[in-house]
Formats: sequence, C-alpha cells, structure tokens
Amino acid sequence: MDPQHLPYVVREHLRLFPDGFFARLGPSFLGVYTGTYLTSPHALAFIAVADGRPVGFLVGVTDPALHRRHVLRRHGGKLLIRALGGLVVRPGLLVHFLRTRFPRYYRKLMRRPQPQQAVPAAPQTAGGPVAVLAHVAVDETARSLGIGADLVERFVTTATIAGCARVSLVTAEGPGGAGPFYERRGWQLAGDTATPEGRRLLAYERLLDVPAWPPGWTRPDTGEPPVR
Repeated sequence: MDPQHLPYVVREHLRLFPDGFFARLGPSFLGVYTGTYLTSPHALAFIAVADGRPVGFLVGVTDPALHRRHVLRRHGGKLLIRALGGLVVRPGLLVHFLRTRFPRYYRKLMRRPQPQQAVPAAPQTAGGPVAVLAHVAVDETARSLGIGADLVERFVTTATIAGCARVSLVTAEGPGGAGPFYERRGWQLAGDTATPEGRRLLAYERLLDVPAWPPGWTRPDTGEPPVR
C-alpha cells in the first residue's frame, strides 16, 4: 500500500465499518491513523488492484506493543489534534468517549514501557509476538475472486517470516461476521468479547510455524547474519 491509496482505504473503511469508534471520529482522523500502518516497521498494509484500480485492502500489525509505541511517538500529536476536532463537533461521541474509552486509553498511555535489549542474547524458542489483523475488505464487484483470501494469506505469511507465534483477529458475531470464512482457512475460535459500545465480537487465532531462527537473530553455531 502506498500513500496514494489512503483516500480509497479511508473511504471504504467509512463505508464498510461505520460503527467503529475511529470511523466515527471522521475521515481526517481516520486518514492519519491509517497512514501509521505505512510508516511503522511493525505494521503491514496491503492493497489489491484489479483493472488498474484498488478493489481491496488489509492492515494489521506484527507487534501491537511496538506499533503502538511508534504511533504515539511519531503520530501522537496529529492524532490528538484530529481526535479532539472530531469530538468537539460530535458532543454525543465526546460523552461516550469519556464514559467508555478514556479510562482504558489513559491506562495504556500511562503504562511504563519495559526496557529493550539492543541485541537479544538467545533465540526466543518459546515463540514470538502475536500479530493482529485489524481490517480487511474487498469491493463487492471483486468478491468471489479469492482476493480476500489472498490478502489474508499474504498477511499470515509475512507475519510468519517476521517471527510471530500466531495471528489473531476479531469479527462480528452472527450473520454479519466473517467467522465461517476464517474457519475454512484454518483459524480457530478463541472466544468472544465486546466493544465498549456493546457490540459482540468473536475472536479467532491461527498458530504459525515460527522459523527456527527468526529475522533479527544471528545463529550462534554459524555466525550467519540475520535474515532480512
């Protein structure tokens, strides 16, 4: 995905996921937020093109904690300004935010980051981080062509190469959700949850074959450089 695709992704996000909190903050906020997937080294953003036009997209992260840190450090100011602008012109949404989301966001912001080692001393044989597939969508005119499945598999493959132990996602409960789509592709139902607005969601996970020597490690037996 390139910056030129952001208007399409934002437009489709607003059309297909209008009930999401970020979507309700408006296109200005959503454009900046979606752009964070293009700058973060811990995020993935794919676009599907057919006949010279975009027909689908997928965004996700390979390490949620590190991606969140990147977003706050590089884009936090812009996101805050646009979020405040969206809330000011939507008083009802502001009240809802203060009641449901502000306490959780405040706790995350105040959480002290754990110190990182510049060079790990040994491979993480117990597994890597959990990748999160945030959103995937395909235009109605291009469905049944396998585009959605290709986008998901590309995300899974890239997350595997990045050393992730498993991938996760949430989808709506009931007929409007995509649970059967993921179950046919090897995802396992991991439980259910609910948004602060009360919408029921199903959580799915898929275990990955973590490489014996994930990218970023130097093999101590051969001294070979990390895989890039």
